[in-house]
Amino acid sequence: MEPVTLTTERLVLRPFRPSDADAVFAACQDPDIQRWTTVPSPYERAHAERAHAEDFTARICPENWRADVTYDFAVVTKSDGVLVGAMGLVRLAHLRTPEHQAELGYWTAREHRRRGYTDEAARAVIEWAFTRLGVERLEWCSEAGNEGSRAVALGLGFRMEGTDRARIVHQGTRRDAWRGALLPSDWGLPSTTPYLPSKATEAPEAPAGHAPRPSTV
Repeated sequence: MEPVTLTTERLVLRPFRPSDADAVFAACQDPDIQRWTTVPSPYERAHAERAHAEDFTARICPENWRADVTYDFAVVTKSDGVLVGAMGLVRLAHLRTPEHQAELGYWTAREHRRRGYTDEAARAVIEWAFTRLGVERLEWCSEAGNEGSRAVALGLGFRMEGTDRARIVHQGTRRDAWRGALLPSDWGLPSTTPYLPSKATEAPEAPAGHAPRPSTV
């Protein structure tokens, strides 16, 4: 699909540009991003990861949008355009099948954490996914132990559904993964496909005060 831009009160979520390579490279020096995401580790100039950042922003992201592989957003401040993180929809193989499913992924630069940016950006992407793309089940998945990512997901209303054994391969080792899901009904939004919960499942009430629908340009 053609890339879109989302806006929130403080942020602009736009497609990555080649000019973002330096900021991406700097952010990915953070050991936590290397530990919990798929970026190369170590992420150093001597290992050509500077070229990786350039390739990611200039080629990989645009191609993934066009091919409906992933929809990656650079999250920048509205006031001065500083890159604070990345947010995107991944695992889109079932987006346009009867499952209408996708997965939310994100990272935030260390110096911009604990300011509510991740939550704010995620709410914009979730609203867009539910209301514009027709997503009917949005998953979150992270290696077990990633408490920061899990806290963000819980704050967004994701319901934790369990631990998947050996789901993630990280640095040559299989790791367990936490998995959660968010449905449009969790946010008080409709779905095209009716949902019949099992008797053991109680539909939760929509969390109060979720962010207003973002604008698209």
